[in-house]
Formats: sequence, structure tokens, C-alpha cells
Amino acid sequence: METRLLEQLIPRFIARGIELAIITNDLATREDAERVQRSGLIDPQRVRAVETGACPHTAIREDPTLNLQMADELEARFGNLDLVLIESGGDNLASTFSLDLVDYWIFVIDVAGGDDIPRKRGPGVLNCDLLVVNKYDLAPYVGVDLPRMRRESVEARSGRLVLFTNCSTGDGVDEVVEAISRAVLFDRP
Repeated sequence: METRLLEQLIPRFIARGIELAIITNDLATREDAERVQRSGLIDPQRVRAVETGACPHTAIREDPTLNLQMADELEARFGNLDLVLIESGGDNLASTFSLDLVDYWIFVIDVAGGDDIPRKRGPGVLNCDLLVVNKYDLAPYVGVDLPRMRRESVEARSGRLVLFTNCSTGDGVDEVVEAISRAVLFDRP
């Protein structure tokens, strides 16, 4: 999940009364967590950073211990959280989340990365619960055939959910909130 999407999701979930916390994963910085903390969208204490010291995917797949500990700490501090959003840094198309760590996996790809991403059928595209194609508004500027990308995304996922967003304007973000609410919060308002 990318940071800009987090920044769009946070106020929407808070407006629904959802008790929320955020965990970011970066190689050697706390940059994403600090950005969200400074945003004013959420109590900064509800945002934590995991510095992986290696590729962020190691802390979300091979050994999710740091993320699990961070989630436990947040739960202990804030009580029963309804939702913990975990962001993995980077643009590793082969990155996957351990099912020991997440109940619902959102994989975000960027239109500027090329319309061939869905066609290449990486594990993130194929196995996530929700594929989000972000920055669709950039398609004409980066030579992406958006209808083709949409069609190939749907084909690659065999009918599983694909949503297109523009996190700069918020377009499509409400649909992401609805998908998470249905799957994880069980349609809680």
C-alpha cells in the first residue's frame, strides 16, 4: 500500500468511527511513518515505523515478527483496534505478505510503472485480495493504454477485485474503503 493511499484512507475510516492504527515498513528510515504522523490525519502515536534494515519484504513475508510486535504494542496502547493498516515500502512487484501477518492483502501498482505489469502476472497481482491500480490519471503522459491495462488486470485476476484510483484527487478511494469494510470490518458503517 502506498503512503498517499494511506493518507486518503485514514480520514474515511476515522469518519466511520473505525479505531485505526498504521504501521509502515522502510529499509532504513521512518520517512513514511513521519509523513503520516505530520499529516494531522491521525493521532501520531497511532502510527509506527518498522525499519527493516533489509528489503522491506523480509519483514512482511519471511519474518513478520517486527510487524506483529508493533501491532501488539499498538493494540496494548489503544485497546481494541478495528483495523491496522500495514504499508510495505518499495515497488517490488514480487513482494507478498505473509498470511500470518495480514487478513486482507492490498497490492498497489502505479500506472507509471507500465501497462505490462498485470500482463506479467507477478505474485502480488495474482494473489492479493485487492489489486489497486493507482495514478490512472498519468496514463496519457506515460504512454499507458489504460483500457488495455484495465482489461488485462481483470483477466490476470480471474474476476477478483481490481480498483483504479487517483490518490491525488481521491477518485476511487471510496471503493477501496468499501472493499476493506466488506472484507475485514464486515460492513461495519
